Order: sequence, then C-alpha cells, then structure tokens
Amino acid sequence: MTISFLTLGWRSLARDLRAGELRLLIVAVALAVAALTAVGFFADRLKGGLQRDARQLLGGDAAVVSDNAIPAAFLAQVQELGLQRSQTMSFPTMARAPDTVGGQGGQTKLVALKAVEAGYPLRGSMRVSAGPGEPDALTRDIPTAGEAWVDPGVLDSLGLQMGDALLLGDSSVRVARIIITEPDRGSGFMSFSPRIMINQADLAATGLVQPASRLTYRLLVAGPDPKVEAFVDWAQTQVLARNVRGLRVDALQGGRPELSTTLERAEKFLNLVALLAALLSAVAVALASRGFAASHLDDCAMLRVLGLPQRKIAAAYSFEFLLVGLLASALGVLLGYAVHLGFVALLAGLVTTSLPAPSIWPVLFGMGMGLTLLIAFGLPPVLQLAQVPPLRVIRRDVGGLKPASLTVLGLGVLGFAALLMAASSDIKLGLIAVGGFAAATLLFATLSWVAVKLLRISVNDSTAPTALVLATRQISARPAFAVVQVSSLAVGLLALVLLVLLRTDLIDSWRQASPQDAPNRFVINITAQQGPAFTKVLTDAGVGKFDFFPMIRGRLVAINEREIGPDDYTDVRASRLVDREFNLSHSATLPPQNQTVAGRWLPDEAGAISLEEGIAKTLELSLGDTLTFDIGGIKITSKITSLRKVDWGSMRANFFAMYPVAQLDNVPATYLSAFQAPAQPGFDNALVRQFPNITSINTAATIAQIQQVLDQVTAAVEFLFAFTLAAGLVVLFAAVTATREERAREFAIMRAVGAGQKLLRQVQRIELIGVGLLAGFLASSVASAVGWALAKYVFSFAWTVSLWVPLLGALAGAVLALAAGWWGLRDVLRRPVVQTLRQAAQ
Repeated sequence: MTISFLTLGWRSLARDLRAGELRLLIVAVALAVAALTAVGFFADRLKGGLQRDARQLLGGDAAVVSDNAIPAAFLAQVQELGLQRSQTMSFPTMARAPDTVGGQGGQTKLVALKAVEAGYPLRGSMRVSAGPGEPDALTRDIPTAGEAWVDPGVLDSLGLQMGDALLLGDSSVRVARIIITEPDRGSGFMSFSPRIMINQADLAATGLVQPASRLTYRLLVAGPDPKVEAFVDWAQTQVLARNVRGLRVDALQGGRPELSTTLERAEKFLNLVALLAALLSAVAVALASRGFAASHLDDCAMLRVLGLPQRKIAAAYSFEFLLVGLLASALGVLLGYAVHLGFVALLAGLVTTSLPAPSIWPVLFGMGMGLTLLIAFGLPPVLQLAQVPPLRVIRRDVGGLKPASLTVLGLGVLGFAALLMAASSDIKLGLIAVGGFAAATLLFATLSWVAVKLLRISVNDSTAPTALVLATRQISARPAFAVVQVSSLAVGLLALVLLVLLRTDLIDSWRQASPQDAPNRFVINITAQQGPAFTKVLTDAGVGKFDFFPMIRGRLVAINEREIGPDDYTDVRASRLVDREFNLSHSATLPPQNQTVAGRWLPDEAGAISLEEGIAKTLELSLGDTLTFDIGGIKITSKITSLRKVDWGSMRANFFAMYPVAQLDNVPATYLSAFQAPAQPGFDNALVRQFPNITSINTAATIAQIQQVLDQVTAAVEFLFAFTLAAGLVVLFAAVTATREERAREFAIMRAVGAGQKLLRQVQRIELIGVGLLAGFLASSVASAVGWALAKYVFSFAWTVSLWVPLLGALAGAVLALAAGWWGLRDVLRRPVVQTLRQAAQ
C-alpha cells in the first residue's frame, strides 16, 4: 500500500470521530485537562491575588526602610524606572491630652507616630471609622493638614473624644478618624504600639524631629513586576556594596515569617490538589486508551492482510493520537477556564477584591498535560495495534492486547513522575506524591493478585452460594484483568480518600496552626519586680494562658572565639542580623510552639544556647559552634547544643536564640508577656495605669489579616477539592464500565445455558462489592500513610492516623463501585442473548 501515514492517520481520525470510537478517549483527556487547568487557572489567579493582597501589608510592591533619610540615588532610580512612590516617617513618641480634658491632668501615652504623604498607601487601602462603634469603610485618603487618625486605644488611654485636640510635641491636631486596619503596620514592637497618623505637612510644626531622633524612613514603590524586581535588585546591590548603612529592602515575604508561612502553606495546598487531578487524569486516559485499542484489533489485522507495514500503522496511529490530544486538550482548557469562572463567582463574597487575570502558564501546562498523558499512558496500548498478526482475521483468539512491557511501563511511570514534579513545584511534595503513588500502584497490583488467589482457594464450590461461586470464578478466571480493575479502582479511590482526609484533618490542623485564640497583646518593658503583680492581674482578669519570658538585648560579637562583623557576610539578611542586637531569652523548659530538630535541649544546662534552625542556616552555624554575645557590656560565651523549629504562625512569643536555663545571672533583663486580652472595657487602659512603664502592643489587626488570608485560601481549596472529587467519581465510573463488553459476553453465555437474570444480577453485585471492598481498603490504608507523610514533612502538622479510615474506606469503595456499576452496567443484563453472541462472533 502506497498511502502515506499522514493521510491514513487523518482518515482514521475522521472515521473514528464519526463512529464515536474516540468519544471516550476525548472525554477522558478533556476531563483530565479540564480538571488540571481549572485548578491551574484558579490557583494562578488566587496566588496572584494573595501576593497582591500580601503586598498591601507592605503598602507597596517593595519598600526601602532606613534609619536615615532615603538617599537621593534611590529616589532617582525610582524616577528613572517610572515607578510610583510614597514616603512615610515613623518613630515612637509621647502623645498628650490637654490638661482640661476629663480632669486627667494631661494624660500621656507612648505611641507610634507616622507621617504620610499623598498617594499612601500604594497598595491596599486603610479601613477607618468616624468614631468608636461607627461603621467602618475602606479609604484611599490620608489625614488632611491639622487632623490626626488614631487607634481606638489612644482615645481610651488619654480619655479623648472624637474632635478633641491631641498634643504632639509643640503642636496640636484634631482627632478626626479611628484607624481600624492599616496596610503596612508591620511586625516590629514599635509598629504595634498605638498608632497616630498625621499628614507629613504637620510634622515640622511638632518639633519632634531632632538630630538624635530615632526615625524610620520608608520609601514605598509600586509598578509592573519586572520594573519592581529591577529596582529591588539594584537596591540590594547598593546594600551589598556597603554604599549605604542602616538600610534594608523589604519585598513580599521579607521580615514577615507569619505571613510567609501562611502563603507557603496556601501554595502547597493548591499544588497538592493539582497533583491529585493529574493522578485521576492518568487513570482515566489509561482506561480509555486501552478500550480504544481493544476495539481496533480487527481493523489493524485487516490492514496487515492488505500489506500495510507495521511502521506505517504505528506512525498513522501516533499521528491520529497527536491530533486527538491537541483537540481534546484544547477542549479541556476551554472547559477548565469556564469551570474556574464558577470558582471565582462562588468566592465573590469571600475574596474582597477582584482577582487578577490568569497568565499563559495554565494554558501551556494544560496542553502539555494532555499530550504527556496520551504519550505516557494512551500510546503504549495503541502502538500494540501495529503488531497484530494478519491471522487474527480468521482466528479471533490471537493478537489480543498484552500487558505493557517493562520498558514501556518504565517510560510511562517516568513521564508521569515528571508530570507530577512539574505540577508540584515543590521538591519534597513532589517526591512524596510520586514515590507514594508509585509504591501504591505496585502494592495494589501485588495485593490484589494475592487476594484473587486466596479468594479462589477459600470459596468452596459445593457449599458456597451459587452467586458467590460464579462471581469467584469470573474474577479468578482472568486474574490479570481483575488485578488491573482493582488497581485502577484503588488508585482512583486513593486520590478521593486523600482528598477527604486533607479536607478534614489537614485543614483543621492548618487552622490550629494559626488558632483563633492566638495572643493579641504583647507587653514589653515589664521589670522583674513587677512580674508577680503583673501575672496576678492577668489571672484575676480570667486570662488562663499567657507567655511570660525574660527579654535580653545582646549583640553577636564572636563565633568560635573569632570576632565577626557585618562585612563578614555577603548575604543581606545575615549581615543585617550581625549588625543589630538580638532579642535573647532563657527558659528551663522548651516552649510548646518549639520543636527540637537537632541536638538536645537539656534543662539548666550551663554554657549552652539553642538557635532557631532558620537563623542558624542564615549565619552558617551548626551544633558545637560557640557564640559570644555582648549583653550590656557583659560577654557571655555559649555552645550551640540544639536547633529548634519555631512555629511562627502561632503568633506567640518566639525567640531566635534561647538559653536553656531558669536563671541567667548578672545580665540586665526586662520581661515580655503575650496573651489574648479579655473582653473587658478599659482593660488595656487599666493595665497601663497600674504599670505606667510598660508598652502594650495590640496585634489584633495583624492576626485578623492573617486569618482573612487563611479563610480565603481554605474556602478556595474546598471548592477545588469539590471539583476534583467530581472528576474522581467520573474516573471510578469509567473503571467499572470499562469491562462492559466482556461482562455482556460472559453473561450472555451463562444466560444461554439457563442462568436467570436474578442470579446474574446477584453475581454482578457480589463482584462489584468485592472489588470495591478490596480497592477501598487498600486505597484508604495507603492514603493514611501518604497523608501522614504530607502532614509531617510538607505541611509541618501534627496528625494522628485514625484506625477507622481503612474500614470506612472499604465500605465507601464498595458503595461507590456498586453505584457506578448499577448506573454503567444496567443495560448489560437487558441485551438479547442472540445480539450479544452475534456481536462477539463478528
């Protein structure tokens, strides 16, 4: 035959489309791509929205923070790149009430004063109200000249009312608005002090800015990502070159460990959903392609009789599959985009701002997914069609599909592994998913083979019910076929069970990692003499759980008896850490939100110090190194005996460095307390009046922001889970109904020899229930192990596997298999016997 493989492939495609032969394969691939791209589109937009919203916590896309006025070179660089900019100045100072207000005699309060200019903030909005108890609203305005916007605590502490005068240095401003949330509040202690915000035009009149004043200058920039990244790179280069001192550059996740943790977990959750969608996709494509190949065995045998070479047959079907892959992938991308719009509509009430447009990445990845699945799982059984012997034309018992060779199977597994790793974008997450599901597939195949053998031995033909005997014979007569069916069901159920476990246990653990009862007050400058009285006040107010740690200021001056300085490090963060003082603490017991990951924490071990693992990595420190801190002129040298993993998302009192001792003599120290304030009016004001030297820091606004991000991501993950769950149920349906024709022939033969429909219906039910029970039990057992590994090594959660999961999973597998079989195989027993046997003989 002289026909080209391109012409033959195109004609085969047209014929198969008209005959409906490719319908199941196209649906499977389109569903696979739709599942992944729906997740991809929404995840891409959601992550973009989360990053944009997280930028609001900076007030811009990036910020330059300095102890001195922003250098002119930085302002010139911003102008050259065409970026938006806004500058702020903030510093701690004392605010006063006039002597005539409330008879308080000029009450004073330590506050964080912030002067802003037009355009602030560049990202996000402030939320303000006209007074206590009044409804709040978002605004892009700033205080006008002569006005002050204040935190509610300022009014409570100073006894002021809306519209009263507030004294700042040499000037007086009028209280005009209550600040509910402020985008770039920050996480430093002074930033958490009660806020007073004024217009920058009013700052000079206060007389508060003096040569020795401790000011924090912030230059906020915003614009297109490439230009912002160029500015950040340039600014970091200036810092590394030591052209400027006392200056740092904050990008999206810089300096915010609690926000960084939330965003990282959000990305991992969304990537995990994409992995499970990819898994279900592979199952669907493998089942559909094998059914397609089985229906074309006779056609290929006839082509061989007519003289068509094997090479041309293989090339023609490869070309046909390429076109099918492009068509089905394009349909899947369109369907995925439509489905993701449903997600956006459902989240309209949860996401307060519109999501950005998606990038081209989900489209490219979806097209690549469809083609990769066809090559890895769809093409191997189809390529066997080129090897069909011409003898099959007269002998239907030869030339059947064979199990894939080890080479083909290895290539498929490697292709799928690469696909999963690409979808995960996280090495640890990808390795657990790839290794877990690869091991699960082998385990499912092995155990199902053993189960089939044991079933045949255990069922006694003479004493067992007839329906059970027939069902057992059907399963054991084709053990390889039974293994494929059980393994396919088990892999699909594995994804579904894992989805359910993640939806319940892991998301609950995530919420517990950032609990609603997290401390919302940090109090510093508590003296040792005030400690007993302070803790008694908290206890009397009903505060049942609170942190109370000593806080010591110390500068790291030597490592392993060698003096160090900022110039010894090229890493910006490491240089900045060495250039400033550490907040040190000590405790004989390990704080509950800390976990020892290296070494040992021994209570009251002399000469020891424990470091947070992240800072140890940044400073290139390890167990056994000695550190010398200068604490108020006293140098203390200690050996690193343990490394700790700190849960920054807990919002509790955490320290980079801690001495594992109850007492640290001869060093100046104050105390820090963290607790959730009781719902008592005036509690903060009464606490400050009783202990006037303390600084009470209200973190409620920041916790609310973190919880809002958490709630948004959780809601999005739930909707993504719901869609992937639906895709998984379709895959299970395909796995059960893939044996439709084989079952029809077998039942036709049994009906021909006298079996009734009632008996055959019982046989079908027993077979489906047995396969579902085994697949569900295996899937849920492996899902528990994979879920535990993900919780421990990827999401850093404490998760206990329930013993009820395998039992409930087995029951669910039986129900799902029975329901899918009833729907997909309901017409098998209704076909006339003659019609089925004639089709089998053709």
